[in-house]
Amino acid sequence: MKQEKQPKPQRQKKARKPLNLKASFQTRSFRVGGYSVVATAIVLAIIIAVNLIVSALPEKYTKLDTTSNQLFTLSDQTKSLVSNLTQEVTIYWIVSSGSEDSYLETLLSRYADLSDNLKVVKRDPDVYPTFVQQYTDSATANSLVVECGSRSRYVDYYDIYVLDYYSYYYYGTTSWSFYGESELTSAIDYVISEDLPKVYLLTGHGEQDIPDTFTDALEKENVDTESLSLLTVDEVPEDADCILIYAPQSDLSTEETDMLLEYLNAGGNLFVITEPLQDTTLTNLEALMALYGVTKESGVVVEGSRSYYALNNPFYLLPEINSHTITSPLISEGYYVLLPVAEGLLVSDELPDNVSVTELLVTSSSAYSKVNGLTATTYEKEDGDVDGPFALAVAITDSEADSSIVWVSSAYLLNESANSRVSGGNQDFFLNAVSWMCDTDESSISIHAKELSYEYLTMDSGTASTLAVLAMGVIPLAYLAVGIVIHVRRKRR
Repeated sequence: MKQEKQPKPQRQKKARKPLNLKASFQTRSFRVGGYSVVATAIVLAIIIAVNLIVSALPEKYTKLDTTSNQLFTLSDQTKSLVSNLTQEVTIYWIVSSGSEDSYLETLLSRYADLSDNLKVVKRDPDVYPTFVQQYTDSATANSLVVECGSRSRYVDYYDIYVLDYYSYYYYGTTSWSFYGESELTSAIDYVISEDLPKVYLLTGHGEQDIPDTFTDALEKENVDTESLSLLTVDEVPEDADCILIYAPQSDLSTEETDMLLEYLNAGGNLFVITEPLQDTTLTNLEALMALYGVTKESGVVVEGSRSYYALNNPFYLLPEINSHTITSPLISEGYYVLLPVAEGLLVSDELPDNVSVTELLVTSSSAYSKVNGLTATTYEKEDGDVDGPFALAVAITDSEADSSIVWVSSAYLLNESANSRVSGGNQDFFLNAVSWMCDTDESSISIHAKELSYEYLTMDSGTASTLAVLAMGVIPLAYLAVGIVIHVRRKRR
């Protein structure tokens, strides 16, 4: 008899336990997740706190100057001037919103970090159309106005970025310089100064005109200049901090020489720049210098040591620079002074008791003076030539009268071409000498411009294509492959 198949008993489903909310908070997964959330919150809080602290710090601590020529690293002169400000100085930045020059913005922030008495304020010409008219007839975008009380100075954008026209016209190279710090520090020094040093430029003896590069530099150093003829006055003006005699072609009269001596005995200062002359002697001027123990050797100095002349020309002298207040900045920064076509100066062994002389620029012991100088047909030493060494620039101090004299024996000190060949070393020497004689503070010493030069990586088209494939194809695919492998391995666990 066929037995009936008994149906399998159905498996009873386990009844789910009611959800215990309290117990769910005590599970291991909740504790691990909670720890992660808390740790994440702590990390985020630390990041936010660090960002707030960093944002409150001055930019000089948070943004390093990584430019190759240290565009935004301020000089000691600027730091000293700005950090010691006792008056409120405002720098108005004439710029439309969104058109700010990034270099200028960084530089201004560095200045603002130095003193609470200096503030940078933007003035949008679209919002304040008449603001700039208080200071100048017209203004370019990203120009500056520096103001302190009733004094102000306008700094044009094209005085901050300057093209080297000499290199452009003569060598076909485009070279821009950034004068941001130089212009800004000069403007600040100007607006906080009540009395500016006054230099009179002597006329009436065929003196050369000072090139624009050097007159502009004097203006930027806040030195006021004015022409002076001793024939039209009874005495040197009382406000004369210094008298500059630049490359006279004829001698001073006896009356003029006596007037200068009286000025020096009363504490005046004299800057003399001479050059070798053909068939002309400066008898009275040289006699005045001889009173202070310095005389001139006839002829033109020829340098016998290759280390002391430039451009393969023994007349183009690169003298040794001795330590003095005038020359110390050049020595510390490794600059040269170039003096083509110079006369030799000799310092007496027996100076007046109240007089001291420092030889600022000197030749090597191999130098000699060619007596036929300007008409010489050879660099070789000949009979009658006078052995060196010679001084080419001296600084004289009269402690009794509290006066000073600087004598440089080459008019090429103020030659723009010679100056450019030594990266502005001649200009620095000139400005430092004026600063020393006018007894101005160290902030007046010249601040160099920064060259805006860029180096580009040049490559052929094949190399460029290979790098493009690597950057846009191979590297992204490699990252994708690594991600897939990691994902698969985790799935297998």
